[in-house]
Amino acid sequence: MKQDIVDLRNVTVFRGTTCVFRNLSLVVQDGCNTVILGPNGSGKTTLMQLFSCDLYPVAEPGSHVKIFGKERWNVWDLRTCLGIVSLDLQHDYLPHSKGINVILSGIYSSINTWQHQEFSCVDFEKADAIMEMLGIAALKNRAFGTMSTGQQRRFLLGRTLINDPGALLLDEPTSGLDLKASFQYMEMLRLLMRSGKTVLLVTHHLHEIPPEIERVVLIKEGRIVSDGKKADVLTSESLSNLFDYHLQVVAVNGYYQVLPSA
Repeated sequence: MKQDIVDLRNVTVFRGTTCVFRNLSLVVQDGCNTVILGPNGSGKTTLMQLFSCDLYPVAEPGSHVKIFGKERWNVWDLRTCLGIVSLDLQHDYLPHSKGINVILSGIYSSINTWQHQEFSCVDFEKADAIMEMLGIAALKNRAFGTMSTGQQRRFLLGRTLINDPGALLLDEPTSGLDLKASFQYMEMLRLLMRSGKTVLLVTHHLHEIPPEIERVVLIKEGRIVSDGKKADVLTSESLSNLFDYHLQVVAVNGYYQVLPSA
């Protein structure tokens, strides 16, 4: 029986005085590559923070947020199960950090490495292997702040992989990347999914959804408005309703894109 990566049951969440979710329920099982798609302001960031245990819901009977079956996590333990790459992390990461240290910092879930942290020869070997796999080995001694956006994104992905998590939570993974860097990054994600990693993608960009994603959850104004197989959910009608704009969906080789409807 497959384990639930995420189990939200009747969740109510406030940001300040604003109620973002009320009685929201969502389950994502291990092995089910899933995208949560919605416009800005739909609640995607709040969902990310629930999944990463950076935010907790209102305590109510019959309500819970369970990540891999547990309601409370030590952040270091959670990162060995769920690797997280967010835009906030990229913006906050110390610009002087060397590439190799970005990868190693994932072991302690820290920003850069520090003198009191200890790393074994095995840790360095794993970091080198990850950089080789991601095509960034030549940048191991370069400062994070001097890298391109795409290079930074690869190092942050490597930072999560150092713990060999079974699942990855990604926030708009190709945002800010040019076409070449976007497709290269997507190919890496596809390889990871084929190797057995479960990917949970949160975005408002349709082109970020790789063919291996089989489940689509549409979210709007704090509610799930559709949930099902990609071919059934990513339709012109459903996306037009989601974004309040007349759209036409085009599918090619497992990828989806939208155009304004005539």
